[in-house]
Amino acid sequence: MSLGHFIQSAWQKQSSWLIVLRPLSWLYQAVFNSQKNKQLKNAYRAKVPVMIIGNITVGGSGKTPLIIALVKFLQAQGIKVGVISRGYGGKGNDGKGSGFPLLVTPQSLPSQVGDEPVLIAQSVNVPMAVAPQRKEAIELLLKNHDIELILSDDGLQHYALARDIEWVVLDIQRGLGNQKLLPEGFLREPVQRLNDVTVIEHGTQSKTPYHMHLQVGQVQNLADKNLSFDATQHYQAVVGIGYPQRFFNTLNQLNLNYAEHIFADHHAYQAHDLKDIFAKGDVITTSKDAVKLLELYAGQTEILTKIWIVTVDAILSDDCYQLLSKQLSDLAINSTASNAD
Repeated sequence: MSLGHFIQSAWQKQSSWLIVLRPLSWLYQAVFNSQKNKQLKNAYRAKVPVMIIGNITVGGSGKTPLIIALVKFLQAQGIKVGVISRGYGGKGNDGKGSGFPLLVTPQSLPSQVGDEPVLIAQSVNVPMAVAPQRKEAIELLLKNHDIELILSDDGLQHYALARDIEWVVLDIQRGLGNQKLLPEGFLREPVQRLNDVTVIEHGTQSKTPYHMHLQVGQVQNLADKNLSFDATQHYQAVVGIGYPQRFFNTLNQLNLNYAEHIFADHHAYQAHDLKDIFAKGDVITTSKDAVKLLELYAGQTEILTKIWIVTVDAILSDDCYQLLSKQLSDLAINSTASNAD
């Protein structure tokens, strides 16, 4: 077990030994607060409203499916929406971590712009740009597209960017752990931060009207969507996301037999990572991992046909959409769809 997985496991179990990391959490908070104050003083205000979709925890919470669902809703309302992202994991067009900002298209490479931006671009036709400095991404986006609203994929803690709406996704299965800051706990910011944002609970046992859950779609072959999936096989479950257990829970819901192969979040797969795994059978993975595997094995149909993707869709409560419409109306952004209520 890697150090990262060991810490993740300790966070989930709320292990008592984590208290030894408290001095590091104090240091983290001090540094974070200092950087936050500096960023707030010179925060960049975009020419159009900005909506942050983020979280206060480390690890996946369901932000990417939520953004895709929101983009589809906004486009159906006739609202000109664009998306920005840091492009985590992308190395830019020079392959050295610079060469930003970049526009993202369905043909973009995860190695250049990051896995989540490519997944969003392939899932929905939306103007999108990435850059570590969100200001640069926004200015490139506005230069090339007519935009009324910008959705920021993550960036809740990027206080250098002024924002008009903040939605935080909270996975109610994981909760807030021991409610401690990194590294004693898995919080990026104190729990009190949730008092200042709209909290969207992710799970089927939500106690608020603002909630979402992920609905499993079809299991598709990476090379040929017309291939039939055999649920009786034993699969090699390959996953490199922030909270791998969510994916395994999905496989359990599908009653699949599988072996677990966990990689770090945003892992840049190499052929040697998977050579022995492929020798054991077909691979089943997430949409986020699949975009990287498609780049890695581009043109190698024999391998791509051994990879299966479990697709998911974010299903939001009606109250979420009603709240969003109200928040946008307050910003003078209104639906222009002919069928709008």
